Order: sequence, then structure tokens, then C-alpha cells
Amino acid sequence: MQRPQFYRFHNGSKAALPFSHAEYSRRLTAIRARMTAKDIDALVLTSMHNVAYYTGFLYCAFGRPYAAVITPDDAITVSAAIDAGQPWRRSVADNVTYTDWQRGNYYRAIADLLPNAKRIGIEDDHVTLQHRQAFADFMPNANWLDISADTMAERMIKSDEEIALIKAGAAVADVGGHAIHAAIGEGVREIDVAMAGRDAMEAEIANRFPDSELRDTWVWFQSGINTDGAHNPVTCRKLTAGDLLSLNTFPMISGYYTALERTLFLGEPDAATHKAWQANLSVHEHGLSLIKPGATCQGITAELNTLFDELGYLDRRTFGYGHSFGVLSHYYGREAGLELREDIDTVLEAGMVVSMEPMITIGDDEPGRGGYREHDILVVTAEGAVNITGFPYGMEHNIIAV
Repeated sequence: MQRPQFYRFHNGSKAALPFSHAEYSRRLTAIRARMTAKDIDALVLTSMHNVAYYTGFLYCAFGRPYAAVITPDDAITVSAAIDAGQPWRRSVADNVTYTDWQRGNYYRAIADLLPNAKRIGIEDDHVTLQHRQAFADFMPNANWLDISADTMAERMIKSDEEIALIKAGAAVADVGGHAIHAAIGEGVREIDVAMAGRDAMEAEIANRFPDSELRDTWVWFQSGINTDGAHNPVTCRKLTAGDLLSLNTFPMISGYYTALERTLFLGEPDAATHKAWQANLSVHEHGLSLIKPGATCQGITAELNTLFDELGYLDRRTFGYGHSFGVLSHYYGREAGLELREDIDTVLEAGMVVSMEPMITIGDDEPGRGGYREHDILVVTAEGAVNITGFPYGMEHNIIAV
């Protein structure tokens, strides 16, 4: 039997996608304009975020490469045979399936789609050196150019449809926050609190988006020393009176990430905790007022650094003050050009979506020990910004009685 290197398997009917066909057409038109300006014949996009952004298909790599091939006239996903017809059903585009029977069939499938392409855009911030070499070997007459900055620039400005989905995600994050708040108690394990929040969010996503795929929603709920890092995983540690707590909910809807993060305390905080928490809250509130069109990422950062310095906690700051939102996750994607850091000079403009999330960490051997973090999501408008996070922050709501 002669087994194929690649083939088309259009199994079933096209499924409902997170956005309209007009929205995907808008995105493809915009990136094709950039292709024309750079005299690029085709794009081979390999990252989860860009494949999803331009086609609707959010792949599960599991050791296999995927792609969206975009030409002036077509868009085609390239997927592994293990996924069968799902990549075609969950995409606005055509689909080609490659097989495992022969090493390199992924590259052969892409080369077959682009027999005459001479200048091809690729994501240098995603492809490995091995993939780069393989593309050159299978398509030796092509010149490969980095397109990652261009795709990021397109993703940073959200459409009305994207903003509507992000607003829904922020509301789902609030649902998870309330479930977590209700589950907190002395002797309860971090994992049990986290599961309460995750389950509530997945149920809410299912209610709001019954046609969507349900995956990747998660919670980081941290207590005591585990609050010191923003990305510390959940453990089985039991909550005790006097614990600083960190609530972090992350609903994922069709690859779109939203977040809610709050500092809480189990019992009555001491003076040092109260002081540190209030300092971080002051920076958070001032930061919210700075999000507006025309502000720069580094300008906002400088002003908040000054405030933290005046409050005596600048040396406790652990990372930037916020970042962009959209099709991203903790294991794929990030719009690095829109982070509130000292080294980013991007100017905020209408359609951008950013967080305000100051954090300070105090060592476990010091008064007020632990990590303090608040996090709201704001949509930048022509007039200012709209805060789409509803869960309350501060001591009035987030001190849990024991």
C-alpha cells in the first residue's frame, strides 16, 4: 500500500468559530497588506497564537509542528494526521493533513503549497534553529524573512469582536474570583480553593459560549510563602490564620486569555502587612488612572516607580506593571511590544487592552512577608480607558474572617 505524505481530510461540517468570517477576513486583509509592502509572497505562521488569530484553529502541538500558510489568495492550515478533521472544522481556512509515515512530511506539505514562493515570511521568535534549517532544506530557492513583529503589531489593536470576547472573559474571571473567595477557610487546601474557582469558570464559559472548545482554564491560588512569585503553582498547603493569600483566575476562551488577581488575608493583618498592602493598592489605583491614549509604556512605568520609591517599596517590585491581552496564554504567545516596562516605548492607543498589575514581594523572614498583587484589565478608548474587571480589591472586601 502506498501511503500518502499529505492529503486533505474535510471530515464533517465547519464548526462555529469564536469570530465572524468578516473578522477573519479583516485580519487576513491587514496582514496581506503588510506582505505587499514587504514584497513577501507567502507567510508560514507556526505559533499557536498566530495560527489561531488568522484561521480560528487553536492547535495542540504535543511534539508535532503546525502552520497556517497565507498567500495573497488563500489561507491553509497544516496539521498532523492525529487530529483528523478537527483542524479543518475549527478553521475559517482550508486544511492539509500531513502524515507520520515519513520524516519531513510537514515540510513537504508546505513546500507543495508554495511551489513558486521566493520570499516567505516566518516567525523568527517561534521557529527553532532545526525548523529553520528544515525549511531551507525543503525549499532551497526561498528567502525567509522575519514577520513576527508585523503579526504582533496587528494583534495589539483589538477589533470590536475581540473586545466583546475579552469583556466576557473578564466577567468569567470575576465569577471564578467569587467562587474562590467563598471557598477560603482555615484548614482548606490551596488545591481545593483553586478547583472551586476553575469549576465555576468552566461552567460559566460553557453557558456563555456553548459552541466553543473548553480547555486550558486554570487557577493559581497561593497562600503564605507561596505568594512570593506571581506564577507559583498550586500546592496542597493548608490555609492557616495569618496567611497572606493570592487569588489568580485565568479563564481561556478560544485561546483568548483574561485574568483576575487579588491580594487577600486570612484573619486580621498586622501593621506591616497593612502598610505593604496599602502601598501596593496606592500604586495600583494610580496606575489605573494612567492608562489612556497617548501614554507610553515606559512613561507609565517611570511614574509608578517614582511612587513606589516614595512609599519605600521600589526595591520590592518584581516585574512590569502590566501587559497586553488577546490570543495568548502562559504556555504560548505574548505581545511583548505592549508591556508596561522600562524598556518598552509603545504609545497606548484606542483598541489596545492592557492590565494594571503592580506587585511587591517581602521575604519570609521580614514583617509583612509575602507577595502583594492586584490586577485589573482596561480597554483603551479614544477618550481614556474602561476598566472591565469587576471583582473588588482592597482590605474592605478581601480580609477573610476566621
